[in-house]
Amino acid sequence: MTDDSTFRGRLVVGYDGSDSSSQAARWAAGEARARGRELIVLYVLLPPTSSGGFGVGLPPSLDLLAQLEDSARAEVEAAVEQLRVDVPGVRVTPVLTVGSPSSALLDASRSADLVVVGSRGHGGFTGLLLGSVGAQVAAHAECPVVVIRQPAPSGASSIVVGIDGSPAAEAALRFAFDEASRHGWSIQAVHAWDVPAYDLIIVPNGPVPVPLSNVADDEVRLTSEILAGFRDDYPDVEVIENLVRAPAVMALLDASKGAAMVVVGSHGHGPAIGALLGSVSHGLVHRATLPVVVVPPDHEPETAA
Repeated sequence: MTDDSTFRGRLVVGYDGSDSSSQAARWAAGEARARGRELIVLYVLLPPTSSGGFGVGLPPSLDLLAQLEDSARAEVEAAVEQLRVDVPGVRVTPVLTVGSPSSALLDASRSADLVVVGSRGHGGFTGLLLGSVGAQVAAHAECPVVVIRQPAPSGASSIVVGIDGSPAAEAALRFAFDEASRHGWSIQAVHAWDVPAYDLIIVPNGPVPVPLSNVADDEVRLTSEILAGFRDDYPDVEVIENLVRAPAVMALLDASKGAAMVVVGSHGHGPAIGALLGSVSHGLVHRATLPVVVVPPDHEPETAA
């Protein structure tokens, strides 16, 4: 059993012994060291159930549960020892709990600085992420969630961030600038936009209600206004503005080639200019080949301890 104090201000990585979760743990350890934070390696044991009469699931025996806990504890402690060798200087603590992986990670997100998950796992984390656990965590976490599909390219030194003027996109920008300043990286701010769709079947010869030049001008102005305050707060971060008329997922994937990570808000304005978890964020965690960070609205990065 854990409480908020276990995770408060720390980084948390979901671990289950799979290659994907081991890769996520290595990334998280490096990030924890850069932030001067402790890393919690969280192993959530989901006990198996057996079918009884009338299809009722029966809990495992106490002896079997004890054996599973001992095995899981040995596995996570070995993983922690290896992390301490691979990433010297990082503080790493194993935590083993029994229950639902998604619930445990969401509980951790209430007080953690960052939650990290691999793209796929096994055991308690089956299908993580692109299954139900990862989707729930990315959609409902109260802190930023990093999905590690593949490591970033060696020497990558830029962050791609999607912006649209929504509170979640502003939180994503704040995370991206803080991360870029911490690592000495640059930022590529991508504002993908498109004109609304009009029903030309109903009004086949009617004019387009909004001139494209006006829409483009408005998007340029919005992008500059959004970035102005962050440039002032982070004068050490180089910023490249990228205004693209294209679907947001496509624009972000194209821009992220060779980047260290891509950052998006969990919810945005909508498919025309924004990031909804079911569209943009969801598309990125399924298709990006580098770490994807999903940031909830109103997230404020903490300074390193």
